[in-house]
Amino acid sequence: MGLITGLMQFLFGDGRNVVAETAQVFRENAEQGAVRAADARADSLQQFAAEFAHPTRGIFDRIVDGLNRLPRPALALGTIWLFVSAMRTPQQFAQGMQGLALVPEPLWWLMGAIVSFYFGARHQVKAFEFQTSIARALAAPSNVPTGVSDNPALQEWQVRNGQ
Repeated sequence: MGLITGLMQFLFGDGRNVVAETAQVFRENAEQGAVRAADARADSLQQFAAEFAHPTRGIFDRIVDGLNRLPRPALALGTIWLFVSAMRTPQQFAQGMQGLALVPEPLWWLMGAIVSFYFGARHQVKAFEFQTSIARALAAPSNVPTGVSDNPALQEWQVRNGQ
């Protein structure tokens, strides 16, 4: 019995676990690895949110943003107005379309490029702002304390076990 007790004391005594410590040399401790991964994710999200934080926008920026919202509705309403004018004044509409037919093709290409770049850049800015808002929301401290959830079964178990 003294040999087994001595062996157990050597392996698990003094609050140590030689087997676990030896195994950790060859295999990562899963719990500590998960903690490190969570810390790394939290740090990267915090850095990402800090990188894209900017001060509140001034009146000039808001006015320019409002003006940038006008071309799409103007194009849509203008197209609808073309249909209305074709029905109301067919002769004037025909003259206008003849005038458009005289516009040289390179000018149409230029107009297409300008409109495409405008809407493409606008889409890219809005997508960037959306990603930034998501990063801020993820980096913001949560209202729910860590480890607490609305789990009735867990709460019942904690009450039963005096925790």
